[in-house]
Amino acid sequence: QVQLVESGGGLVQPGGSLRLSCVVSGFTFRINPMGWYRQAPGKQRELVARVSSGGVPNYADSVKGRFTISRDNAKNTVYLQMNSLKPEDTGVYYCNVYPQYSAFWGQGTQVTVSS
Repeated sequence: QVQLVESGGGLVQPGGSLRLSCVVSGFTFRINPMGWYRQAPGKQRELVARVSSGGVPNYADSVKGRFTISRDNAKNTVYLQMNSLKPEDTGVYYCNVYPQYSAFWGQGTQVTVSS
């Protein structure tokens, strides 16, 4: 059974930081590119960052220089370090393989950036 369990979200003030984690089970994590996606209120889900099986990152322009994606293949975990958060970063954050696979969506973790 495939599971992707996100955690680490919360309420943070503009300029603050959060670190998201996603623990994966049920498939061979280490050979799959992984991505962090977010869905803002009233908007479609979008790719925020992705990391290759070898650890090479790629970012959406909106988060470049502020977010860092990484992975630990020994722990079947992908991370998203988010710094200098802005109100427009608010949304539910999900991890999934890249490209996304519809059957793998988990519950996500809510990130709210507000003063």
